[in-house]
Amino acid sequence: MEKSFKYQFQVRGYELDSFGHVNNAVYINYLEQARWEIVNKLGLLDLLKENKSFLVVVETNIKYVKELRMFDEAYIVSSMIGRGFFIDFKQDIFDNNNRKVAKAKVKCLFLDENRNPIDIPDVVIPYLNEYY
Repeated sequence: MEKSFKYQFQVRGYELDSFGHVNNAVYINYLEQARWEIVNKLGLLDLLKENKSFLVVVETNIKYVKELRMFDEAYIVSSMIGRGFFIDFKQDIFDNNNRKVAKAKVKCLFLDENRNPIDIPDVVIPYLNEYY
């Protein structure tokens, strides 16, 4: 079973800053879309709606390595580690030449409708690289 996920995208013009490369805040959007793709692939969206629960980001750490420019093709490789109630998404962004552009760790938590932490859904457990 594959325990990493790949999301491909192309840089759009409105994502650039005044220096002609992707604004640093846009990388956070790329990372989030990659996580939404995982949620969709695992069928979590329906489960979360059914249980009136949701997945929230509680911390993001990112290191920028190389810039991206308009129309660059890029991709994100994401993997997950479970730690109690938390899931750490390890996400690396690469350009089309397989050079690392940025690396991030995004800490997330599942909450119930009353904003209380809940267990990581069983459907996610097999996709975790580690769980403790």
